[in-house]
Amino acid sequence: MIVEIFFSVTAAAVLTVVGSLWINGLYRTSTELTFPKKIYARARFRVPILFVALTFLFVKISSTPVPEIFFTAAAIWLLALMTVTDFEQYMLFDAMTLPLAIIGGFFSWHAGANFFDVTGAAIIGGGFFLLLAVVTGALGGGDVKLIAALGLWLGCEKLLSVVLIGSIAGGVAALLMILTRKKDRRSYFAYGPYFTLAAIYVLLT
Repeated sequence: MIVEIFFSVTAAAVLTVVGSLWINGLYRTSTELTFPKKIYARARFRVPILFVALTFLFVKISSTPVPEIFFTAAAIWLLALMTVTDFEQYMLFDAMTLPLAIIGGFFSWHAGANFFDVTGAAIIGGGFFLLLAVVTGALGGGDVKLIAALGLWLGCEKLLSVVLIGSIAGGVAALLMILTRKKDRRSYFAYGPYFTLAAIYVLLT
């Protein structure tokens, strides 16, 4: 167990630094940040929170056999980074969503998942969220791509669980922010983190 903890802490430290530098680089080249003048203020707790979260999650999967542990660790890392960028700047970057989708496709192929299940989940899930984005305006393109990418990892049944958990958690959070007057009904809410965190939970169960 000590060895697993050591490797988990080491991996978390390295990937926290690499991930934070990657995020900073994406912020510098983006022209669509929601809070471009508050980048460092909103990121002041990023490194310690990311390190603690990754350490806990990597310890959690430390008994997973090879090569599945590498697939799962990659998914957790990317989802954690996407959680950070959406909380900080209400942005989900294609530079993270695309590798999440590609690695998910390879993982499903390696695991022998049903091709029609995972591709159907990606197409139907992404399509449904695209429709919601067009009709309601409450979701962004990043959310649509995230759900499609998660479909390649999870298949229909598990993706539905992510959507339900994320929608309920996001709805409760939005209601609390409205009740406490931190937001109003016309404000934009970042729903992505609730789906990324729900996905991590489902991946670990």
